[in-house]
Amino acid sequence: MRHLLRRLAYVLIVIGLLACGAATWIYSVFVQPGPRTTETTVIIPKGAGIGQITGLLAERGLISNSLVFRVGAMARGVARSLQAGEFLIPALASSEDVLRILLSGKTVVRRLTVVEGLTTAEVINQLLRAKGLTGKISARPGEGRLLPETYYFSYGDSRQGLVRRMRVAMDNVLGELWAKRKAGVPYKTPTEALVMASIVERETGLAEERAKVAGVFVNRLNRGMRLQSDPTVIYGLMATSGSLGRPLTRKDLADKHAYNTYAHGGLPPGPIANPGRAALEAALNPADTDALYFVADGTGGHAFARTLKEHNRNVAAWRKLQRRKETP
Repeated sequence: MRHLLRRLAYVLIVIGLLACGAATWIYSVFVQPGPRTTETTVIIPKGAGIGQITGLLAERGLISNSLVFRVGAMARGVARSLQAGEFLIPALASSEDVLRILLSGKTVVRRLTVVEGLTTAEVINQLLRAKGLTGKISARPGEGRLLPETYYFSYGDSRQGLVRRMRVAMDNVLGELWAKRKAGVPYKTPTEALVMASIVERETGLAEERAKVAGVFVNRLNRGMRLQSDPTVIYGLMATSGSLGRPLTRKDLADKHAYNTYAHGGLPPGPIANPGRAALEAALNPADTDALYFVADGTGGHAFARTLKEHNRNVAAWRKLQRRKETP
């Protein structure tokens, strides 16, 4: 009997030593640098179990041993606590590091930059092409109702949700700036200011010119003059893109569509693009100027004039410059 007990004790000691050895090996593999030598992203689907997650990590080469990762997660009691989303795994991350990242819930932050002056159709197309966003856009906002700026999102966020954020951002900025508008601006509603801002946005890309361009248009409105803005004519002809792809012709300027500010007085019936904050500020706080005209000066800016005679000289200079550029 004593002999049997001694043998059983030896067996238990061996089993214990093997268990300790296995545990030591598992731990060493669990904490050693991982096999991936470059920074990598991995997307964990919603509802994925520990088996599916382990398979994804192994497939991406982020863990060296699937069994070790699963045992490590189960031993720590977190196998059912791993988060879904897109995660950034640094180079040489150990299984322990990967587990900690998936527990943190700190997903990759993506960004989408919407530049000023795009039409709503162009913004929608950009959203439809953006990787990481999901779903359709069922409710399309009107022209000019999306604020151009950089938006941050996570993998799996909805396109409709991002559109909603853009609309809210525009409403907030427009409301904020409307409350601070310059006394005497000729707009009855924030929407009219938005229309003017969209024209200013399309007329100039120079920050230092925006308020002066707005001042010219305000002067013309106050005097009952037609705005005669080329971008409004172009929008009426090519509303979805806001770009004609060729110079305007006399026939274009004579077109009677509602957005033609050569043919109709006052503001057009709606915005012609999505203006940024700077253009909104310019429209609501136009510069004090006596200029009534402006034309491109060939350097990316504009030449401003008080009188038609002065303006005609500026136009002649611009046309001369254009002919010089067109001549080989």
